[in-house]
Amino acid sequence: MTTRLPLFPLGSVLYPGLVLPLHIFEDRYRHLVGDLLDGPEPREFGVVAIRHGRETGIDGVSALFETGCTAVVRQVEAHEDGRFDLITVGARRFTLVELGDQAPYFSGEVDFLPDDPDEAGEAALIVPAVRGSFQSYLDVLAERGGAQITVPDVPDEPLLLSYLVAAAVVVDLPVKQQLLEEPDAHHRLQAERRLLTHEIQMLRSLTATPAPDLRYAPYSQN
Repeated sequence: MTTRLPLFPLGSVLYPGLVLPLHIFEDRYRHLVGDLLDGPEPREFGVVAIRHGRETGIDGVSALFETGCTAVVRQVEAHEDGRFDLITVGARRFTLVELGDQAPYFSGEVDFLPDDPDEAGEAALIVPAVRGSFQSYLDVLAERGGAQITVPDVPDEPLLLSYLVAAAVVVDLPVKQQLLEEPDAHHRLQAERRLLTHEIQMLRSLTATPAPDLRYAPYSQN
């Protein structure tokens, strides 16, 4: 059974468990936030990465990726001029079955995707290798002059680790999208292990590093 969700197209990928702050200034997304605030909790909307187009402007988005992640609103700051600042947290992955009307804002019919538990323990077996590669990747980023990313507590829970690595690694949007689309933590961690090995080798061969996207962080109740 599909569910209708308001959609927020972005030029980036959101993952479950990661924090996404948003500054809302366009009229259609002010309307979206207003509808969320008038409705029941959880106040949830879908974030979908833009395949072609741009975030702003009525004709900005021409195509979306089919897999996205819901964002649950945790904090809202309303400004006198109608703008909003939101703190949201990624919650559930979904497949976009059908794109609905674009007025007053994007919406769509979605099917939610399961994040099955690691019952066979396959994902847990490669957690130490991925954690080690991830730390090496962060060290090489800092050594090569990139921004230093500090992750105080790298999780050892496979699913959360898989999403944290996906959010932190500095790669093109289609690669990040593919990590979101992996069917489970085991496949995602396997892909990340290969990706981290490649990125470490590449960074060591370069004299400059790309700037990481620091908007996302693991969500904490504190």
